[in-house]
Amino acid sequence: MTQLPVVCVIGAGSSGIAAAKALHERGIPFDCFERSDRVGGNWVFGNVNGMSAAYRSLHINTSRARMEFSDFPMPDSYPDFPHHSQIAAYFEAYVDHFGFRDRIAFRTTVERAERGADGVWRVALDTGEVRRYDAVVVANGHHWDPRWPDPPYPGAFDGVQMHAHDYVDNAPFAGRRVLVVGIGNSAMDIAVEASHVAARTILSSRRGAHIVPKYLFGRPADQIGVTRFTGAIPWAVRKHLMGLVHRIAVGRMEDYGLPQPDHRLGEAHPTISSDFLTRLAHGAIAYKPAIAALEGDHVRFVDGSREPVDHIVWCTGYKVTFPFFDEDFISAPDNDLPLFRRVFHPRWPDVFFVGLLQ
Repeated sequence: MTQLPVVCVIGAGSSGIAAAKALHERGIPFDCFERSDRVGGNWVFGNVNGMSAAYRSLHINTSRARMEFSDFPMPDSYPDFPHHSQIAAYFEAYVDHFGFRDRIAFRTTVERAERGADGVWRVALDTGEVRRYDAVVVANGHHWDPRWPDPPYPGAFDGVQMHAHDYVDNAPFAGRRVLVVGIGNSAMDIAVEASHVAARTILSSRRGAHIVPKYLFGRPADQIGVTRFTGAIPWAVRKHLMGLVHRIAVGRMEDYGLPQPDHRLGEAHPTISSDFLTRLAHGAIAYKPAIAALEGDHVRFVDGSREPVDHIVWCTGYKVTFPFFDEDFISAPDNDLPLFRRVFHPRWPDVFFVGLLQ
């Protein structure tokens, strides 16, 4: 018999446990190293590894039927858009159902992974141990290393600044003037939550986005028009139909005082929110274009307007980083790492990336 390769899986979040389960089912020996004391990664609120971006009220914005593993459905008792605590419990149940928890080393960090000239991987752990593997599966996530504005905006700000990664709840915003910067999912959620307690809430962005509600025509929006025959419809046709449905059900973004997106629906990651447009229409949230400069206790925008601001929340995304690799070996400058089918590295045949996509 041919000897099977031994694999190192880095991370036990949603992608890491899926990779571990696949290896386990096929009898391929592996070790999975997880920095936290539990599985679930980004979906573990208050994760002891300090890397989770989950906030207290977080619910998924992909419906249960679209997010669940096909061979392990979520419980029927779950709502269409479960809370983060339910998702974390689901991942725990997944690991126990398929029976590979004993292959996960918790509270263990991969500090360095090096590929030798002989093709053998040397993996150094924070325990001081160095192990050897034939292959490495990278599943360390891409929503844990905050990306701040680079270059920084001109000027200085006297108030409080934070990244969305550190947002927990809206309590610090009570009675404050809050500026949320960005137009992705986190920006929408945080702006909506802030608007319920803040004296004034402003959302600023450099570009427009298509904002899609969680429900369309009484069904989760990501299930509209999805059948077993969907794949037979050309993507260009599907995009056009999606745009028509969105236009009929939601309208143009300009009708809400937002900038026209510079792309069509389906050409970039959409923003999911059932509440933002309503709060905007009620005047609970104001929209401003890109920031021009920070001016002490004010912020000036490119349209020439100025606003007094106490608190800025930067929803400016994350950096894709692999702290266990030398940058000269594998890195993602400008968050770009070309991979075949988003998994396979074009140069190294024994390192694989799981979940590195939107």
